Amino acid sequence: MEMEAALACLAALSQPTRLEAFRLLVRHEPKGLPAGDVARALCVPQNTLSAHLNVLSQARLVMSARNGRSIVYRADLSRLNALTRFLAEDCCGGAACASADRLAAITCESSR
Repeated sequence: MEMEAALACLAALSQPTRLEAFRLLVRHEPKGLPAGDVARALCVPQNTLSAHLNVLSQARLVMSARNGRSIVYRADLSRLNALTRFLAEDCCGGAACASADRLAAITCESSR
């Protein structure tokens, strides 16, 4: 991950409602949640949530797909993994260590 992409992700997550929405979507992987369910879970008006989800989408932290009349949002775990690896890539003074490699192995148990 490049510095600009990491900054976009961190900026998107730096607002409380967006961080809560992202964490909620991570908990609901791999199926995701309809936007209305996210709004109700967070007690946020749908139009406000839509703006927050748009910021997360622009940072490529969430993906959306139409399912009938609903738009279902999912966390992009590969993007989260890339951000985490970016943040930890120089751990241990840049020496080869297992920590960064273990981050790459994190997968959603329910998606296996």
